[in-house]
Amino acid sequence: QVQLVESGGGLVQAGGSLRLSCAASGRGFSRYGMGWFRQAPGKERDFVAGISWSGGSTDYADSVKGRFTISRDNAKNTVYMQMNSLKPEDTAVYYCAADYFGSTWSPDRMDYWGKGTLVTVSS
Repeated sequence: QVQLVESGGGLVQAGGSLRLSCAASGRGFSRYGMGWFRQAPGKERDFVAGISWSGGSTDYADSVKGRFTISRDNAKNTVYMQMNSLKPEDTAVYYCAADYFGSTWSPDRMDYWGKGTLVTVSS
């Protein structure tokens, strides 16, 4: 069992930056691929960024490539996402999720989810 708690969301102006954190508790964090997803009001939950269990590979949605960076610190059981050049369309609730040794980044395949943190980007 893995528990995930996101933090770092907030209100920021367009062009600004935020860093999200996801702290994991429970066993085996280093065996989980970790992903960030987001859900805007009235829309489906979409993949944003993912990092393999080792940290050796990362994936990004086209809409955030070059602006967002995912990383992890297995010693601290934490995954991060640095978000730069934020746009109003990035406004959403951001969720952290874990997939046991996985890296497919489909919401249906993730094993554990956090409760989310709200990011609001004003124009």
